[in-house]
Amino acid sequence: MLYESSSTAIAIFGFFVLSVLGLSFWLGRKGQSAKGYFAAHGQIHWFVNGVAFAGDYLSAASFLGICGLIAFYGYDGFLYSIGYLAGWVVALFVIAEPIKRLGKFTFADALNSQFNSPAIQLAVGVSTLVVSTFYLIPQMVGAGSLITPLLGLPHYAGVLIVGVTVTLIVVTAGMVSTTWGQFIKGSLLVAFCAVVVMMILNRGFTETPFSKYRGPATVQGEKPWADKPYVRDADGRVWRETPDGYLMTQTVFAKSKTEKIINGKPQSKENDLAPVGTVSELPGDKDSTGPLGAFEFFSTLQNSKVVTWTKELVKDAEGKETAIYYPVEKKGSDLLTPGASPTFKGIRSAKLTDKLDFISLMLALFCGTASLPHILIRYYTVKDQAAARKSTVVGIAAIGFFYVLTLFLGLGAMTSGAMDVTDSNMAAPLLARSMSEFLFAVISAIAFTTVLGTVSGLIMAGAGAVAHDLMEKFFQVPMDDDRKVLFGKGAAIALGILAMVLGIVFREFNVSFLVGWAFNIAASANLPALVMLLFWKGTTKQGVTTAVFVGMFSSLGWILLSGETFAKVYGIDATKSPVPFSQPGLITIPLGFLTLIVVSMLTKRRGTA
Repeated sequence: MLYESSSTAIAIFGFFVLSVLGLSFWLGRKGQSAKGYFAAHGQIHWFVNGVAFAGDYLSAASFLGICGLIAFYGYDGFLYSIGYLAGWVVALFVIAEPIKRLGKFTFADALNSQFNSPAIQLAVGVSTLVVSTFYLIPQMVGAGSLITPLLGLPHYAGVLIVGVTVTLIVVTAGMVSTTWGQFIKGSLLVAFCAVVVMMILNRGFTETPFSKYRGPATVQGEKPWADKPYVRDADGRVWRETPDGYLMTQTVFAKSKTEKIINGKPQSKENDLAPVGTVSELPGDKDSTGPLGAFEFFSTLQNSKVVTWTKELVKDAEGKETAIYYPVEKKGSDLLTPGASPTFKGIRSAKLTDKLDFISLMLALFCGTASLPHILIRYYTVKDQAAARKSTVVGIAAIGFFYVLTLFLGLGAMTSGAMDVTDSNMAAPLLARSMSEFLFAVISAIAFTTVLGTVSGLIMAGAGAVAHDLMEKFFQVPMDDDRKVLFGKGAAIALGILAMVLGIVFREFNVSFLVGWAFNIAASANLPALVMLLFWKGTTKQGVTTAVFVGMFSSLGWILLSGETFAKVYGIDATKSPVPFSQPGLITIPLGFLTLIVVSMLTKRRGTA
């Protein structure tokens, strides 16, 4: 069965988690001052910080989400990789050195360095909390997805385990432990994914004819979905009627996500009647290819046919909803061409709104990296501007190499025969399981620590916003080192609890899609103020404050009113959404710049708030 736990997986998982916690408690002795807790005393080596950048940035979205999108839709998922990596160009050439020069603990320090305005501290503190919260959601969703095959526990259990573990990490040692945890897991993630890619190339492709998915010429049974081409036979199997005969399906009762059925029986090793995700036809009438080179891998896949799975929701006369997944044979060349997935349909679609949605997402990915609070606070952990620049270069190298690997990982999962059609986030771990139980355990444990590292960074950013930006700077609460750390730890516990709740609520979303929302909010709220402060002398404190609030609330409001949110969160028909497309960045990022310019021109004289 896809989700049968094993003692090996449990042992390795336990070793990784206990090691991270042990490191946290050991390093906790070094982070008791406010500067130590929030910024690791500014003494992290630039190379360690660069790899920690990768460990922080290569989140559940990068590993689980992107690999899953590529496995389900082909090349389209790689567009997320391109967008995520391109954003580091902005971070390197625009942000790295100025943010280190201007700040002390938090992103708000940088924006407020010239003004000493409580209003800016309030705006940016709230923005940091909102962005961190939205970025926390996909990490927790990914954690829940990992726990199911590792330990055989339900999704919510994984969310709770991550939430409790990360809260302990942050509360015990702050940024010191967070940095070294991110360094270790970033190194392990890149190294082991490279090993998996080499195994993918060595395995090559093996053909599974599409006839494997065909059933009898006729099927006798009931048609509970009279308007749909499905028949349920006497044994409970569901078949899809086609002109060429009947296709087997996988069915999931939509109100009971744990009940996955292949042709009438619960999914198990004995009941896996056909592999999920295969090459159905290889070029040159071959049955298998043997080992392949990197470029040969793509050329072979391009000239092959691949079996993918399509989902359809159906309701019976009693209103019971069932998700039915059935196989579809596609050309490899189509899967390697952009525009095949619903997320990126704007590339091929003739509809203007679809195109605008795609452009908006890519703009947010490009602009969002340099605006993410948990990335920006890493610049305060090194000693000077030169170290900030060098750590950014190291981060780009590690992140870029990993994103190249995601294309092989995703396509390898697509053709592994071991996919779960109901959960795109599990493509990479299940690919590893198809090769080795030990490798599956290692990759899943590393993926879990990847979630731990990113979540700890996000909670650190949120804790700093509460203790430093809001309590000390805005509300003027007297703070010595001990009290500031105490408030930070209290905020970390609250954010951890909030993250657990949201991770359970949003479990149906692909994690990369959710991260796209976080990037939209970050780019809309934070980037206009930061760029204009650095490059336009006419920027005023009122302009910065207003731009942050307008960018944040406009992007957040757009997301909450989008068709995706209507359908997947509220359960309302997506066509009733008042906004034309789901990704707000194309509108809200320029709105943030325009707001800052107009307000700054109306308030030319700088003063204190």
